Amino acid sequence: MPQISIIMPCHNGEKYLSDSIASVLSQTYTDWELLVIDDNSTDNSVNTIEAFCKKDARIKLLRTEKSSGMPATTRNVGINAAKGRFIAFLDCDDMWLPTKLEHQLPLFETKNVAIVFSYYAKMNVAGNYGANSIYSPVFVSYNYMLNGNCIGNLTGMYDTKKCGKVFQKEIHHEDYVMWLEILKKGFYAVNTNTVEAVYRENKSSVSGSKLKIFKWQWNILRRELKIPFFKALKYFLNYAANGFLKFIK
Repeated sequence: MPQISIIMPCHNGEKYLSDSIASVLSQTYTDWELLVIDDNSTDNSVNTIEAFCKKDARIKLLRTEKSSGMPATTRNVGINAAKGRFIAFLDCDDMWLPTKLEHQLPLFETKNVAIVFSYYAKMNVAGNYGANSIYSPVFVSYNYMLNGNCIGNLTGMYDTKKCGKVFQKEIHHEDYVMWLEILKKGFYAVNTNTVEAVYRENKSSVSGSKLKIFKWQWNILRRELKIPFFKALKYFLNYAANGFLKFIK
């Protein structure tokens, strides 16, 4: 059984898919399976995935019955099929640095740590890196996380032996709600304090609008977590302030 299951959703991701899979193949830690879940792509994605599957038995192709349009739906297919103790996520246009898994895995040895994550760099669609990497706190609790998501989905990994398999809800900011669900059980998230991934910015992506993101954050606090209004408002204002500080940097 593989130690780590890597979940990679794909919908018409042919342009960057090979780079993403290659970044998994370059990992210095090798005991993993890569589950690439195709969400009814109409480009050459499936052929690309199948070619990698033929070269490496650790790579497996899964397919949805119909196009879902929601990353959570596709990721949940992978989570359900995952055989590894640890579950990690990588979208088909993002990349990992070679030491990502090697640096993260030892941090799970601490008893109450169920999530490990890292910093990540940003890249635009032309392949140019931004000036700054995205940094996060070293230690994250449930209450801290209510102020906003500080775990990049492409860097996060969780331990199913401690918290069980946790699926993503079919809503926006689905990964944020998943991390909160794990932390709410009394576990903590720990940062490697190293840059271990590259996020490819796409302004046309589902999370491209800042106003939409603010709305999603409020809905999570009030509808999903059912936090009382004034307490939710405090967390939301902290979230908005942090977003503003990132914007002006």
